[in-house]
Amino acid sequence: MLPPPGALEGLTVIEFAGIGPGPFAGMMLADQGADVIVIERPPVQPDAPRNPMNRGKRSIVLDLKAPADRRIAWRLLERADALVEGYRPGVMERLGFSPAAVAARNPRLVYGRITGWGQSGPLAAAAGHDLNYVALTGVTHLAAPPGSPPTLPATLIGDMGGGAMFLLYGLMCAMYSAQRTGRGQVVDAAMTDGVIALSALTHALRAQGQWPDDPARNQFLHGAPYFNVYECADGRYITFGALERPFYGEMLARLGLAHVDPERQHDTAQWPALKARIAAIVKSKSQREWCALLEGTDACFAPVLTPAEAVAHPHHVARGAFAHVDGHAQAAPAPRLSASPARTPGAGTWPGEHAAQIRAWLGCSTEDNTAKPQ
Repeated sequence: MLPPPGALEGLTVIEFAGIGPGPFAGMMLADQGADVIVIERPPVQPDAPRNPMNRGKRSIVLDLKAPADRRIAWRLLERADALVEGYRPGVMERLGFSPAAVAARNPRLVYGRITGWGQSGPLAAAAGHDLNYVALTGVTHLAAPPGSPPTLPATLIGDMGGGAMFLLYGLMCAMYSAQRTGRGQVVDAAMTDGVIALSALTHALRAQGQWPDDPARNQFLHGAPYFNVYECADGRYITFGALERPFYGEMLARLGLAHVDPERQHDTAQWPALKARIAAIVKSKSQREWCALLEGTDACFAPVLTPAEAVAHPHHVARGAFAHVDGHAQAAPAPRLSASPARTPGAGTWPGEHAAQIRAWLGCSTEDNTAKPQ
């Protein structure tokens, strides 16, 4: 029996090739069954490796300044439900594929645009990267332990969290609207906007007086002994996140600190001394020993793993959280849908791998790229 089609089967998305969040958003759509066609622009490196973020997509190479290739691009857009592009503001306009031009040919198409600063505002035309976008939102400041500079995992917060995921959310909203109205619209997904939206809880806690700006008194900013990272005897690290009183009590008991009063959990005056005691206790055993004692308990514990260790962790293995393709691990599709499972991950496409197939699908000549009369 054939597997059920993905939830997005029948959806056609044209992705203008880029880097980072655009290809990731396209991968997410392709994982769930959408026909994602990537338009690559020449020149293409002949020995370029397959990109796992192009898995499940079809690829064609088009010179968008050449009339014959432009006709192919327009035929694709006329058939599409959505477009994804991640260029700086004005690039698509200069290429002749502005939202207005596309809407004139396909009024129901949803035009997805992802940038760092957004399509408007004083910084819209400025260059930047994930680190810059997150810094401007105030979120980087939240990642600073007392007395230490802030740090964030590369590309995850801005590019993928605030960028790609909010682009996908916007696309789903706009395509749902287009199904009812027959009219598409532009999705302006700015990474800064998305990261600010992700920080909604932080701003809510600040408004309620529950988020001190002083890291030393903020339980989320490495000030609290029960929400922190600790070094083990082998130089590896473990984490505790025992925010709730029962979990805090469990953590204390398993560390041999049952005599510490859990009712004083939020007494910031005692935090430095207790954190020092916990650090000394954790330093007495290796990460592996702490895993044997604490993993799976209600102490809100987890080790800090390397990417390779994460792939092999029994929990991730049991859930199939990673896929193995051509001897390499890659993230499996997420989230999981009960009635329409995602596609099985495969290797990414070669640039232009499906050119003949796509042209035939459009009814175009494979020799000169020109569209055949309908």
